[in-house]
Amino acid sequence: MAQQEDVFKKIVSHCKEYGFVFPSSELYDGLGAVYDYGQNGVELKNNIKQYWWQSMVQLHDNIVGLDSAIFMHPTIWKASGHVDAFNDPLIDNRDSKKRYRADVLIEDQIAKYDEKIEKEVAKARKRFGDNFDEAKYRETSERVLEHQAKRDALEERYKEAMNGTDLQALKQIILDEEIVDPISGTRNWTDVRQFNLMFKTSMGSTADGSSDIYLRPETAQGIFVNYLNVQKTGRMKIPFGIAQIGKAFRNEIVARQFIFRMREFEQMEMQFFVKPGTEIDWFKNWKEMRMKWHQALGFGAENYRFHDHEKLAFYANAATDIEFKMPFGFKEVEGIHSRTNYDLTQHEKFSGKSIKYFDPETKESYTPYVIETSIGVDRMYLSVMCHAYQEEQLENGETRTVLKLPAALAPVKLAVLPLIKKDGLPEKAREIMNDLKFHFNCKYEEKDTIGKRYRRQDAIGTPYCITIDHETLTDNCVTLRDRDTMKQERVPISELRSLIEDKVTITGLLKKLQ
Repeated sequence: MAQQEDVFKKIVSHCKEYGFVFPSSELYDGLGAVYDYGQNGVELKNNIKQYWWQSMVQLHDNIVGLDSAIFMHPTIWKASGHVDAFNDPLIDNRDSKKRYRADVLIEDQIAKYDEKIEKEVAKARKRFGDNFDEAKYRETSERVLEHQAKRDALEERYKEAMNGTDLQALKQIILDEEIVDPISGTRNWTDVRQFNLMFKTSMGSTADGSSDIYLRPETAQGIFVNYLNVQKTGRMKIPFGIAQIGKAFRNEIVARQFIFRMREFEQMEMQFFVKPGTEIDWFKNWKEMRMKWHQALGFGAENYRFHDHEKLAFYANAATDIEFKMPFGFKEVEGIHSRTNYDLTQHEKFSGKSIKYFDPETKESYTPYVIETSIGVDRMYLSVMCHAYQEEQLENGETRTVLKLPAALAPVKLAVLPLIKKDGLPEKAREIMNDLKFHFNCKYEEKDTIGKRYRRQDAIGTPYCITIDHETLTDNCVTLRDRDTMKQERVPISELRSLIEDKVTITGLLKKLQ
């Protein structure tokens, strides 16, 4: 685990060193859990968004896009339940004066039991070698069974306390499990309290004439209050979907793990409106489609898993997360939920206006059910970075740091490198670049040795480099270098675009989804 944490630290510093992610307001010593995307980061982020948007809106003729405002009428958040129920259970340590989420402390404790079990299994695997029967060992080892029993009992208590919003029970679990504050090392805890996560601000010109409004904590409500506008103006027939990418804001008290949990973040959400009674089939359908979308990136099926929710929100009748294996364990990157007709019914009730769908075939009006797919852009970004970051031992004894990004997501697709800064090579390189820059993002670089330039491009994940040398001026060929294999081949300039374009555009990824 410690080794994985070291890898994660390296990824965080790599992100800063190579212009992917900077701490926000760093000049003024930063702002907690807020980050800025640098020159390479913004390209990677835009490519992730493009891949999602095209897979939703371009590949489905019954899904359209929307961009709703961040500020919304405050009653919307009353209707959605966010004003009354969008809370985190918080606990303070009196000695360190630090504040924690009680649920996170308990979930970390559950993870510790899992780690103990895995350690026992790893020791046994080493001991028994090829004859090791893991399934049998897990069923018979006294130590494993003891850890498993403690873990299961803790999880049961935790679920019961969370389902019943029993704050006293949460505190009791923390005391019984002897969970200590990581900073002070003490168990001097306050009671658990609820804290609303919405950012509140004022709209209006004068203090007495202003009204309280909120920064949206999710993008979904903008879709719900517009669904009938979209349906009527687009003449959409159920089933149909509305997709949106946008910023959301949560006043996270315990924001951690770099960009995994932030106070200002971006969501890619699609709400799919269906006929009541068909929702579970559509839920299963979207589960498969979303997993296929993730796996098309080629990170290996073993790094993904579904985590079905046992504790459902009171309005949902099915929910699952797609989890990705980060250096700090399997973590949620996307949620798929069957939200029934709760949101639309609430907005009808609070607005006093009918927003039922009229079915022209059956001549009946009804409130549609909704399947939601919701993915955090920043979490998705982090999963891509964590998988792509590699340190490779080369045959000459050197180590190279390379980002093996899927070529379609890479910030720069092609680096154009003249071998030296004279003899007409830079001019020839510029000519090639000026032709290719209309088709994909290219970068021109002439400083340092060719080897150093290759290393720099490896570090930002550029899939291809071309070197222009003296022979190029006579044979019109360049040396094309592949990032992953480091193989080099001579190719005609006239064939560059066709050789590279298919591999580096999002179209290639989208074709895998058909």
